[in-house]
Amino acid sequence: MKKPSPLNRVLMALVFLFLYAPIFVLIVFSFNDSKSRTVWKGFTFNWYAELFRDSSIMSALSTTLLVSLLATVIATVVGTLTAVGLFNMKKRWRRPIMTLNNIPMTNADIVTGISLCLLFVAFFSGWSAFAQWLNSVQSFVLLPTRLHMGFATLLIAHLTFDIPYVILNVIPKLRQMDKNLIDAAQDLGCTWMQAFWKVVLPEIKPGIVSGALIAFTMSVDDFVISYFTAGSGASTLAMEVYGMTKKRISPKINAVSTLLFITVLVLLAVVNIREARQKERTA
Repeated sequence: MKKPSPLNRVLMALVFLFLYAPIFVLIVFSFNDSKSRTVWKGFTFNWYAELFRDSSIMSALSTTLLVSLLATVIATVVGTLTAVGLFNMKKRWRRPIMTLNNIPMTNADIVTGISLCLLFVAFFSGWSAFAQWLNSVQSFVLLPTRLHMGFATLLIAHLTFDIPYVILNVIPKLRQMDKNLIDAAQDLGCTWMQAFWKVVLPEIKPGIVSGALIAFTMSVDDFVISYFTAGSGASTLAMEVYGMTKKRISPKINAVSTLLFITVLVLLAVVNIREARQKERTA
C-alpha cells in the first residue's frame, strides 16, 4: 500500500483538528478557575465539586444510568434471542425482518422520537377510556384512569434503538460459528437448551458483549428520543444539560460534557480493543 502524501496528512490533521478542537477547549475550560469561557484564570476542580453537589444533575445522572443499565440488560437478552431466531429462519423471511431491524438505526432520531411520543399519547387516550369502562363494571381491581409519560416510556423508547444494535452484533458471530457444533453436542446427549448454554452462548459471547457496550453507550448519549418520550416525569443527563444551556451558561456544563465525553470514549475504546483482539485470535 502507498503511503499517504504530505498533503493528505495535512488535510487529515486539519479534519481532526476541526472535529476535536472544540471538545479540547471545552475540557480545558472545565478546569478554569473562572466563569469566563475565553480567559484562563488558573487550574481548579471547583466546577466538578459543584457539579456533584447539584441535586438536579445528580438526579438526572441516576435516571440516565438506571435507564441505560435496564435498557442494556433487556436489549441484550431480547436481541440475542432474536438474533438466534433470525439466524435459524429461512432467507426469504430473514431478509425483510433484517431490513425492518435496520430502520431504527437509519431513521432520523427526531422522527423516531415524535412517532413514539404520538404512539404513547394515543395509547394513553385509549387506556383512559378502557380503564373508566372497566372500573364502572367491576370494583375488584381499580385501574388508574390517567397515565403519563415518564420512566417507563423512556425505557421503552431506549429499547427501540438498543435492540437492533445487539442483533447486528450477535448475528455475525452466529454466522462464524460451525453449525455442526450444535448437532455434535446433541449427539453427545445435550438437550437443545444445554447445547445453547454450553456451546452456542460461549461462541457468540464476544458479539453479545460488544452489542451490550454499544447499547449502553447509545442510551447514555441519547437526547432527542429521550426528550420526546420522557415527559415531565423523568429527565436524563442530556436533557438536564440542554435545560442548563437555556439559562446562563455555567462552567458546570463543561464539567458534565467532559465526563460524558470520557465515558463514551472509554466505552468505545473497550469495544474497539475487544474487536481487535478477536481479529487477532481468528487470524
